[in-house]
Amino acid sequence: MKKIEAIIKPFKLDEVKNALAEIGIQGLTISEVKGFGRQKGHTELYRGAEYTIDFLPKVKVEVVVADGKCDQVVETIQAAAKTGRIGDGKIFILSCHEAVRIRTGERGEEAI
Repeated sequence: MKKIEAIIKPFKLDEVKNALAEIGIQGLTISEVKGFGRQKGHTELYRGAEYTIDFLPKVKVEVVVADGKCDQVVETIQAAAKTGRIGDGKIFILSCHEAVRIRTGERGEEAI
């Protein structure tokens, strides 16, 4: 199994969620996060004072899938989240050793 973590722009969340639903992904976890990469934040003006916003609001989407669906899920997230501008985000793919459904005790791919 693979755990896919995608850091995306907040306004792209609905598009990503709907695209994943279309390919049969039934569950995902969403977190509101803040961070920066090459974008390095930006400068704003407030009441005549200039200040820098270092950490930009982003959304983290987490999905655990069978190994065979990993590439399809990554491509789907990438296509749905892309704007073509700096700050579109990143996708991380991690190995997931085990999953357990708390309610039933199912393990492995049956739990996801």
